[in-house]
Amino acid sequence: MIKIQNKWIRAAIPALLLHCSIGTVYCWSIFSQEIADYIGFSKGATEWAFSFAIFFLGMSAAFLGNIVEKDIHKSSLIASICFAAGMAGTGFFIWFGGAHRGNVLSLIGIYICYGFIMGIGLGTGYLSPVKTLMLWFEDRKGLATGLAVAGFGAAKAIASPIMQAMLDSLGDGGIYKMFLILAVVYFIMMFVGHILLAKPEGWHEPATTEKGARAIDVIKEKPVTFVGIWLMFYLNITCGLALISQEKMIIKCIGLVGMVGILSSITAIFNAGGRLGFSAWADTFKDRNSIYKIMLILSIAATGLVIVTQGISNRGENTFFMILVLILLFVVNAGYGGGFSNVPTLLSDHYGMKNISAIHGITLSAWVIAGLTGNQLSSFIVNHFGEWVPFEHDGITEQLNPTGYQMVLYVTLVLYIIAALSSFFIVPVNSKKSK
Repeated sequence: MIKIQNKWIRAAIPALLLHCSIGTVYCWSIFSQEIADYIGFSKGATEWAFSFAIFFLGMSAAFLGNIVEKDIHKSSLIASICFAAGMAGTGFFIWFGGAHRGNVLSLIGIYICYGFIMGIGLGTGYLSPVKTLMLWFEDRKGLATGLAVAGFGAAKAIASPIMQAMLDSLGDGGIYKMFLILAVVYFIMMFVGHILLAKPEGWHEPATTEKGARAIDVIKEKPVTFVGIWLMFYLNITCGLALISQEKMIIKCIGLVGMVGILSSITAIFNAGGRLGFSAWADTFKDRNSIYKIMLILSIAATGLVIVTQGISNRGENTFFMILVLILLFVVNAGYGGGFSNVPTLLSDHYGMKNISAIHGITLSAWVIAGLTGNQLSSFIVNHFGEWVPFEHDGITEQLNPTGYQMVLYVTLVLYIIAALSSFFIVPVNSKKSK
C-alpha cells in the first residue's frame, strides 16, 4: 500500500479519475445512431441501453452502498472492472452485430454490457470517492464533492469531441474499435484512481453490525427529513431532464440554429459549474439546505419569466425574450448539477458520516426514477400539446413544436414549486454541520 497522506493524491485526483471516466456514459447521444445503423436496428431499440445504464447505476448505488461503506478499495476495483468490461463487451457485440446485422443477440448483448455491467461500474464508481472526499476535506466538504461530481458532469464535454474524432478517423467499424480502445484507456484511469484512493489514516469506520448501525436504521431516526431530501432531489432531476432533453429543439425554436453546438457546450459548462460552484458556496452556510432553496427559487423565477413572456413560442421574435430562454437553460443546467453535488453533504449534515455511502446510495434511487420519468414527461407533453410546424434552415425542413416546448414549462414550474416547498417545510434547519 502506498503510504501517502495527502488529500489531493488520496482523494481529489482519484475521484476525478473515476468520475471523469464513468461520466462518459452521457456521451451516448454521440454514437447511438452509429450503433443502430451498424447493427441493423432502430435508434429507438438501441436507446434502451442508455436507460438501462442509468437504471442500474441507481440500483447498484442503492444495493451496493454497504460494500462501498466497508471497503472503498473493493468497490473502486469493482467499478474499474465492470465499467471497462462493459465497454469492451459493448464493443464486441457491436462488432458481432455488424457481422450479423439484425441479429437480436447483438442488441441483447449491448443491453447487458452497456446497461447492466457498466451500470454496476457506474453506481459503485460514483459512490466510492464521495465519502473519502468528505473525510479528507472536512471543512470544505462541498468543494471536495463538487469537484468530483463536476468531473462526472464535465466528462461529456471533454470526451465528446475525442469520441467524434475517433469515429471519423478509425474508418469502417470505427464504432466498435472506439469502444475497445476506450475500455483500455478508462480501465487504466480508473485503476490508478483505485490504487490511490484511501481514507485518512486516523479514520476508523464505525461498526456496521451493531444494532441501529445499518443505513436503514440511521434513516429511520429522521424519516421525514429523508423523504424531504429525496423528494426535492427527485423533482429537481426530473425538471432538469425534462428541459435538458428538449434543449436543442428549444434553441432552434428561438432562432439560434447556427449556435446549437456552441450553446450546448455552454450549458454543459453551467451543468459542471453548478456542481462545483453551488456545493462550494454551500460550505459558507450554517444550513446547507439553504443552497437548495436558492437553486429552486432561481429555477422558479427563470421558468416563470419565460412562461409570462412566452419566450419559446415567440420563436425569437424578441431578443430580450430570447435571452430569457437562454438564461432559463443556463439556470436549469446549473441547478441540475448543483442538486447532485449537494446531496451527499446535506445527508452528512443530518445523518453524520456513519453509513453515509449507503444512505447516499439509497437516495440515488431518485435518480433512477427521474431518469425514467423526466425525458418521457416532456416527450409526452410535446407530442400531445401544441402544433408541429415546419422550420427551414440550411436547406433542411425540420418539424418543431414551439408551443409544446413552452407547455413543458408549466409542468416543471409546478414541480419546482413542490420541490421548494419540500426544501422550506419538510427538510428541517440544521445549524450544526456534521464532522
